[in-house]
Amino acid sequence: MANKPIYDGTPGAISGSTPFGFYDNDADFQADGPKVANYCARRLGYPIMDVELQDTNFYTCFENAVTTYGNEVYLFKIRDNYISLEGSNTGSALNNTVVSSNLSNLVTIAENYAAEAGAGGYTTWYTGSLELESKKQNYDLNLWAQQSASLAPGDRIEIRRIFYEITPAIVRYFDPYLGSGFNYQGLLETFGWGSYSPAVSYMMFPLYWDIERIQAIEMSDYVRRNHFSFELVNNQLKVFPIPHENGSRLRFEYTKKSESSNPANGPASGSVDRVTNMGNVPYENPNYSQINAPGRYWIFEYTAALAKEMLAYVRGKYTTVPIPGAEATMNQGDLLTDARTEKTTLIEKLRGDLDETTRQKQLERKQAENEALHSTMNEIPMLIFIG
Repeated sequence: MANKPIYDGTPGAISGSTPFGFYDNDADFQADGPKVANYCARRLGYPIMDVELQDTNFYTCFENAVTTYGNEVYLFKIRDNYISLEGSNTGSALNNTVVSSNLSNLVTIAENYAAEAGAGGYTTWYTGSLELESKKQNYDLNLWAQQSASLAPGDRIEIRRIFYEITPAIVRYFDPYLGSGFNYQGLLETFGWGSYSPAVSYMMFPLYWDIERIQAIEMSDYVRRNHFSFELVNNQLKVFPIPHENGSRLRFEYTKKSESSNPANGPASGSVDRVTNMGNVPYENPNYSQINAPGRYWIFEYTAALAKEMLAYVRGKYTTVPIPGAEATMNQGDLLTDARTEKTTLIEKLRGDLDETTRQKQLERKQAENEALHSTMNEIPMLIFIG
């Protein structure tokens, strides 16, 4: 088996030498590639010691480090902004976009509560009606739904509102046979306004008089007459009072269970180009030229740690190497331990730095800064001007 050449200190061009070629066309990546290869080799002991790697190995580690850096940064952005990103369009990358906090997803959540209250939402409310029968008090709305609601197999309806109420009091506001209130017509005739519209009566009394009269009508209906009400259990409807004639219709509103309980029932329902999980948030690999100096330093250090780990695996193939008159023990264990420790430390440091830039941390830091500034300002003597 022919001996593979080891690192000779003269790395070739990085373009075309990386596994994926994510950044091969980036001018800064092309310029830094050979420098990073020499940096890693010297960190591993070259030229005093042989380094059993080639420039392509260093370039593989370099590409891996840049991608890891981008993944960590963008995953942090996704975690910090996901509530604002979910449901947004996946069409354009967000790498260079400032993601602003918005209420879009919060409004969507609130709409679900609004649907239950009948004040909005994304669930359709349907209307239905059934004919009341004389002397019949109980009605099966499940049976009505099977016949009239166009339900899919296994689906059912949820009754949201039933319109079985007495005539509103305001309709009988001027009823002269109610036996409550005031003789408006007599008062109008006294002033000579009897031929005018009844609306003139509103000029004679304050608003609270109208409210009290409406309340009196409603209380009279509740105490002196049959109060309209109903009882609904498992879509079995019982009405009070019992109807005494045929032909009148009871109307109601309902929703379909399949729609109200559908988790995909929302503004982006049915869309294939919407953010639905952290895996399709539109972030791409970073642009290496736009990574600043601290970011590149982290990448260089992580590349060196990856190269050290790769060298450890290479040297681990043989525990000892024969030399004239003795054997040389390879340092695979030390290299592997150091490399894994360095990788873990670098990842933890990067995540810690990113956590310090969350919106919550920034607001807490700003609040602490304002409190400190306020405390400092309170120590400044205040002058008193007498004039």
